[in-house]
Amino acid sequence: MRPQKLIARACACCLLLLLSAVADCADTIVLKNGRKIIALSVTEEGDKIHYETPSGTLTLPKSIVDHIIKGVGGIAGTPAQAAAELAITPPALPTIGLASGGNEIEQGTVHDGSVDRTYIAKLEGEARTGGKAAGDGAALAHHVAAQFEMAHGDMERALGDERTALNFSPEQPVLLMNVAYLHLRRSEFKQSLDYLDRARRVAPDNPDIPKLAGWAYYGLNKMEQAVAEWKRSLALRADPEVQAALDKALKDKQEEESYKENESAHFNLKYSGSAEPALAREILRTLEAHYSAIESELNFSTPDSIGVILYTNQAFADITSAPNWVGALNDGRIRVPVQGLTSVTPELSRVLKHELTHSFVQQKTHGAAPTWLQEGLAQLMEGKRSADNAAALVQIYESKQGASLAQLEGSWMRFSGNTATYAYAWALANVEQIVQGSGMGDIVRILDAIGAGQPAESALKNVLRNSYEDQMQATADYLKKNYVR
Repeated sequence: MRPQKLIARACACCLLLLLSAVADCADTIVLKNGRKIIALSVTEEGDKIHYETPSGTLTLPKSIVDHIIKGVGGIAGTPAQAAAELAITPPALPTIGLASGGNEIEQGTVHDGSVDRTYIAKLEGEARTGGKAAGDGAALAHHVAAQFEMAHGDMERALGDERTALNFSPEQPVLLMNVAYLHLRRSEFKQSLDYLDRARRVAPDNPDIPKLAGWAYYGLNKMEQAVAEWKRSLALRADPEVQAALDKALKDKQEEESYKENESAHFNLKYSGSAEPALAREILRTLEAHYSAIESELNFSTPDSIGVILYTNQAFADITSAPNWVGALNDGRIRVPVQGLTSVTPELSRVLKHELTHSFVQQKTHGAAPTWLQEGLAQLMEGKRSADNAAALVQIYESKQGASLAQLEGSWMRFSGNTATYAYAWALANVEQIVQGSGMGDIVRILDAIGAGQPAESALKNVLRNSYEDQMQATADYLKKNYVR
């Protein structure tokens, strides 16, 4: 996401107006697996958590919620983004019933706050010499371990355990869906579809299979298939999460039906008939050049093609429903208004590099990077620096009126223009300080740690030995030393 105008000329008095807005704009649900869901408001009722989104009231089981933070963060501004938060909450996957003696296996696998690997090894040994029941027992143990690891944010180990479970019970739809879900969480859409295809063969009427498949196709920019899967899921079971996603996908599909298409090695491009074909080709060449540069900086290549859509100004506003300060958007696809342009200007080139950085970070961290890190790095990559905003940012920080990095982890889509102005400036300053102090290698290591399941502040501590408060102090010191005279 890139604002139309950043804060090169912002003054301290303008920035001070927004500080209270950051602290009380929304509620944050923190799941046990480390993910955060930003909501307009949250209420608890028995074993359910109800929360308001632009798509309506939605519900989570209380058992997967770690805690709720009142009045922190922003919220996704479109039904697609709200649904995206929900689409990767896991389907209902029971453990009891996968094998006889389920209670005993659950209790033996996870106890005293950890996974008992000795107990699992015992069940694996029995499975090698026993029949199907013994194999199901070993599969259940690995599944229980995966659920525990997923709840604690260790997606790598959870995926390993769930795959091992499938070795012992390869036709179990619960296990197939959970592996598919974990691949979705990692933005590995093709791999997810492989497991969902297997699950569909053994459980053709399970509505969670097309629900997850819809998100996999959406991630692959295959809108028609996504729509078909979500319609299939709703025919099997009413689901507000699926309905919100389907409504947005249908809107996209209708808008894009008349669009022309082009592609290159790493991009699938769609553009309205009012855009020049020569501009579309030049944009693809520019994106490929930026791709090579970012690939080198982040030591990462995206596994799938990246979708890019060029809009008229009105179509961009209608489709994204973004705040008027947003000049481009990346919600899985790069969305850019190009009305009136006949060639790639320096400003458009910077916009494209900014949004492409989001695609790299999204896939490298499996969608887990906090917004401040995403936006700070995207601005740095496009060439922005903190000189013009340094004095204002130092004044805000030292007066203890600024928002913390923790408050800037969630979506910024409901921020006012002034609030967004501050958020972008502070994000850039913190990322710039890290890169100037210890190089891009530490940014890469932080992203890798987040991608492996570590919360953002823990990743920062492990790589830089800095808490969020330490990092902000280091950034204020950096700004004063390098820019404030």
